[in-house]
Parts: sequence; structure tokens; C-alpha cells
Amino acid sequence: MARTKEFDRDEAVRRAMVVFWEQGYEATSTDDLLRAMGIGRQSMYDTFGDKHGLYLEALRCYQTEYGANMAECLRSHASPVAALRQFLLSIPGATPKERARGCLSVNATAELGHTDKEVATVLQSSGALGLGMLERIVREAQHKGELNPKLDARIAASFLLTSIGGLRLGAKAGTPPETLRAVVDFTLAGLKAQ
Repeated sequence: MARTKEFDRDEAVRRAMVVFWEQGYEATSTDDLLRAMGIGRQSMYDTFGDKHGLYLEALRCYQTEYGANMAECLRSHASPVAALRQFLLSIPGATPKERARGCLSVNATAELGHTDKEVATVLQSSGALGLGMLERIVREAQHKGELNPKLDARIAASFLLTSIGGLRLGAKAGTPPETLRAVVDFTLAGLKAQ
């Protein structure tokens, strides 16, 4: 008779996500993951297949949680530009530990995005969702007269998505928060210019 799993799968994935986020894929050992998740080796293999399968689940978990946070933040104000600014300022406004950890998606892109097709597929899917959210907020801001109506909303959204990645990478590299805040203001000013 097969034993039932005695752990919370979602919680185990979240714990693994934090380890991958802090250490990266290559630097994370199976033992690191087992300790963090509080499960045995066989349970990990039976449930997730291997370290790579667990990494893909952790990356999807991160993107689901991050995407929900982003969507909530972008709906948080009557002013689309104010909501966008608040979201962008959350990067320099994070704790020093959070800034140093960076963004799991950006980290995954730098580490495996060009060499691992499965990781690239997860990242592309998440990027498309983020791009769609940003394009909607740009169009809404244009409709309300907050952003230049002549902007191509798709290009502006791509610019913002790239800026978010750059801000996260800068934060991870130790760029001072005040410099990152100035970059946010500069970015938004460029989109408002008419």
C-alpha cells in the first residue's frame, strides 16, 4: 500500500522557491532543498521528479505570486500613473535583503534563460502576462490624459517591462535606493513628455 504524502506541496514549493531565489539554480544542492522543504529525498523525487522539475514549479509559483501582486498594485489607484509609480517604487522601497535577492525571474533569465528551453518557456509566458498588464495600464493612462497619447502602448509597455528588470538588477547589484527612485521618476517623465 502506497504511503500518502505527509507534507504541504504548495508550502514545500514556496520554501524551495526562496532557496532558488537566494542561491540560484546551479548553486542550490538537493540537500539545500530538502532541508528547506523539510521532506525526504524520495518524497522530493516522487513529487517533483528532480531538482529541475522543482525549479520549474518554484519559478511558476513565483510568477503567479508576483503577477498577482503586480496586478493588485496596478489597480490600487484611480490614477494609472500613480499606480504604476507606486509599483515601480516598490523596487527601491524593498528591504535591503529583498533588494539584494533581486527578482527570481530576472535571476532565472540571467542564469538559464538562454540555455534551458523549459525555463525560457516559463519566462516567456510570464513576460507576456506582465507585458499585457503594462500595456493595459499605459492605454488607461493615455485615455485619462496622464501619458502621451502618441506613444505606441505596446512599445511603452515593453520599455516599462525592461525598465522593471533593470531596476531589479540594479537593486540586486547594490544601486542606492535614492538612485533607483530617480530612475523611476526619469522613466515616467519620459512617458509623459508630449
